[in-house]
Amino acid sequence: MSAFSVGEQVPAQEFPVVRADLVRYAGASGDFNPIHWNERFAKEVGLPDVIAHGMFTMATAVRVVTDWAGDPGAVLEYSVRFTRPVVVPDPQGATITVSGEVRTVREDGTAEVDLTATVNGSTVLAKARAVVRPRGGSGD
Repeated sequence: MSAFSVGEQVPAQEFPVVRADLVRYAGASGDFNPIHWNERFAKEVGLPDVIAHGMFTMATAVRVVTDWAGDPGAVLEYSVRFTRPVVVPDPQGATITVSGEVRTVREDGTAEVDLTATVNGSTVLAKARAVVRPRGGSGD
């Protein structure tokens, strides 16, 4: 079982997002709100353009942790605060950049990992934190 170290960096990743990703996510999630696929509608309700689903953004961000941990089941807790939407213009899309750092290692060996998620340098998730079991842990 490998221990975590406070200050340990979770390698940053960039995740391109295009409108087709949002349509696929809508189908998988059942969230067909037109702000996620219809530019005209999104602008009519005061948004700058189509925006990504919040849960899509949240799931995309935690991928850095699951990749780093080597097991999606290693994530025991995960929470975020949404600070601004991810605007997905057509055709160029957007890129979500995510990095992380081990904030605390608990007595049980689990680690609290703080995530930073940005688009064009602007933070899109605040207080993003995952609790991860030790590498090689059973999860029992």
